[in-house]
Parts: sequence; structure tokens; C-alpha cells
Amino acid sequence: MATTTTRPEPLVEPATEDEQWAALLRGKGYKAWRANVQAVGGCAKPVRLSGEAAWVGSDGYPVREISGSILAACNNRRETVCPACSARYAADTFHLVRAGLTGGKGIPETVAGHVRAFVTLTAPSFGPVHNRPTTRTGKPRPCGCGEYHHEHDTRIGSPLDPQSYDYVGAVLWQAHAPELWRRFTITASRHLADALGVPRGKAGDYFRLSYTKVAEYQRRGLVHFHAVIRLDGPDGPTTPPPAGVTPDLLAAVVKQAAGMVSLTSPDSDTAPARVLRWGAQVDAEPIDPTTGGSDDQVVHDRKVAGYIAKYATKGTGTTIGVDSPIRHEHQIAGLDVTPHARAMIATAWRLGGLGEFAQLRLRKWAHMLGFRGHFLTKSRAYSVTFKTLRAARGEHRRTRELAELGITDTDSITVINDWAMTGIGYQTAPERELAAAIAELTAHKRRARMQEATP
Repeated sequence: MATTTTRPEPLVEPATEDEQWAALLRGKGYKAWRANVQAVGGCAKPVRLSGEAAWVGSDGYPVREISGSILAACNNRRETVCPACSARYAADTFHLVRAGLTGGKGIPETVAGHVRAFVTLTAPSFGPVHNRPTTRTGKPRPCGCGEYHHEHDTRIGSPLDPQSYDYVGAVLWQAHAPELWRRFTITASRHLADALGVPRGKAGDYFRLSYTKVAEYQRRGLVHFHAVIRLDGPDGPTTPPPAGVTPDLLAAVVKQAAGMVSLTSPDSDTAPARVLRWGAQVDAEPIDPTTGGSDDQVVHDRKVAGYIAKYATKGTGTTIGVDSPIRHEHQIAGLDVTPHARAMIATAWRLGGLGEFAQLRLRKWAHMLGFRGHFLTKSRAYSVTFKTLRAARGEHRRTRELAELGITDTDSITVINDWAMTGIGYQTAPERELAAAIAELTAHKRRARMQEATP
């Protein structure tokens, strides 16, 4: 016999907030509304859908039907936009990265024995900026301006002399950073082939460099990349890497390749061609094949996965107002950003109007200070994909729902959906506040589960 669930229609917004609270909490559809919000983890800006769905058995009869209104998560990865969905994205990122380090999710556990390195590549200097230097013992030193800056000083990362700062070079480097990374991986593979004494053109017959990387914004508004680079055999993680490659050799190859990569930006009358390179600060640390320990100085599998997952959910980290695209130039003056960020946005907008830089689409990415790459990328063979992780989560949810109906043969059930979007976000302030509370409770439970699972 089919079970039918009717989801509540959106509430009509009463006049006052007190009336809104009363209508939400005392309404007969409150329990169903709360279940909807819990199902999306307290998503801050869910998509409201109206329609119906049916679970149909092999005999053609429905075993369950729902109708009315439901919510779908926005799935925005940025913590500043939706904490709930960004937490889910971070969890997926953690599993994606760690599977490439220790195995699991379809990746063999033997990858834990492959040579791996945790790599950081930075942007070069485009002029001195305010900072918080310290001695080797951690004692604060004065900034170049002569002051001792507090860690929350908004001037940190901004130029000491904005008039001489190379904003054009900074924006162009930012726009070309993904291409610099691509050239870096090619160059590193060639140098490793040289070190192993194999022809560069046949390097793929001997090994493969697999990676995942995340972009993080520095206080100066420029990205740097944190990456896991793993040496595999020619068929990826299922094959052992060539003998003789040590962590020290991989680190040396990474540093050498980063120092040699460069490209030239387009030439313009207002922005002459520049040779763009990585910054002088290049780190490559071996990743210890363990799950963690008491030594904070050792780079462990779990520590690396958590670190990359954390930064995969961040926006520019500069100030409020740069998570949305700029549509018109007059918006720039009104953005709630630092003068330094505003100058980078304005520079990107100006360069985006020049024909020489049309292919960079800088106006589209002006709100990201010119950076136009993905925050998280990986090579094809590194690990499982987000699509696979989400499909597995969806299948787990579907199996659980059918089990509640006493159905164990999930292959015999077909789900037929007929939904139409009716809006985005919650309709009243009480709905938003209660959803935020549900999101915080969900996050608290997730953190508790992770602490229990951590050795």
C-alpha cells in the first residue's frame, strides 16, 4: 500500500515578526517544514520546489508518494554564503583528498606507500606591503612602515605605497595563475623523467604525477596554491611508482620546476607585456604515511586532507562584498572592501575592457580580484570525483528511505519526480533564524562524530 506525504505549502508572511513566529511554530505544517530544513542540513538559501514525486515498484504501483513543497540545498561551497552547504562540501573534499593519500572510495590502499609531497606555491612580490614579521623565536618585529601591526589590522596585506604598487602586474599574474600551474606540472614531469634517465616523450610509460590543489587568498589579495603531489605508476594509483624516487628527490624536482616556469602576458599600450613567474617561496614537504600523531611538525595524511578541505570552502577572505560578480563599474565604489581590494577590482575591470585581454574575461572575474580558476582541482587519476561521492550519498539516502518502507530490493524501485522551482531562500526572518539554528546543531553533531572517529 502506498504511503503519501504532503509537504507544507510556503507560509504567507504575517505583518509582524511575532506573528511570523507564531504562524511558523503553531502552524500545523511546522513539523513537516522542520523536517524539510533538516533534510538540507539547515541550508541558508535553499531552492523552494513545488510538485510531486512517486516511488514506483516493478509492478507499476507506487509504494510512496509525496506532494506539496520541499527544499533543495543550494550547494554553494563558500562558507560566507552558506555555512551548511560549505560544511558538506568540506567533508566531501576531505574524503576526496584523503582517499588519494590512504586509499578508499575505489582507490587502492597501496597509494599510502607512494611518494607524496605537500607543496605550496606563492605569488611574487608586486611591491612592499604591510605585514607582521617575527624573529625565528616568534618575537614580533616592526613592519616596513615602522609600526607593530595587530593581527586584525586591516592594513596588513595592503601596499606601503599604493601609488607605486604594480596593480596591473598583480591582476595579470592572478589571471594567469591556472596556466602557470599547468606549465608547472608539465615541467615537473619532464624534470623527473630526466632524473630517472627516461625520455621525456615517454615519461607516461614509466610514471604519472597525480595531484589535487586548492587556492587560498593571502591578505594581499593574491592566491597561493596548496597541493598534494603523488607519484604513481603509468596507470595511476593502481600501479607502483618507479623505484629510486625518494621524497627528497620529488621535493627537489618540484622546487626546480617552480623556479623555471614562466609565461609572458599580452602586450598593451597601457599594460606592457610582463614575464609572470611563481614567487620565491616554494615549499615541498614529504607526507608521512600515517593517520596522525602527537608531533605537530610532521605532515600527516589526515592533517593535509583537513587543511585542504578547510580552504576549499573559503572565498577571497578579503572583506565582505567580493563573493558576487560585478555587473557595472559604478558598483565598485560602493563595495564594502578595503581600498587595496577595491584597487585590484578596479584594475581588473579596466584591463577587462581592453581588447588585448579579452580572452582573460577579467570583468567577469573582477570580484575575485582577477583570479579565474577553480578553487579546488585535481588530476584525473588522483582520487574519486565529487560526482561519485554525491551519487553514493544520494543512494545511501534512497536505500534508507526504502528500508523504512520495508523494501530491500532498491533496484526494483523507480523514482519519478515532477518539481518546479517557486523561489529561493526562506520567506520570513523566523524561518531564517530557525534554519540557522538547525544548521549549527547539525554542524555540532558532525564535529562530535569526527572527534569520536579521530584516533
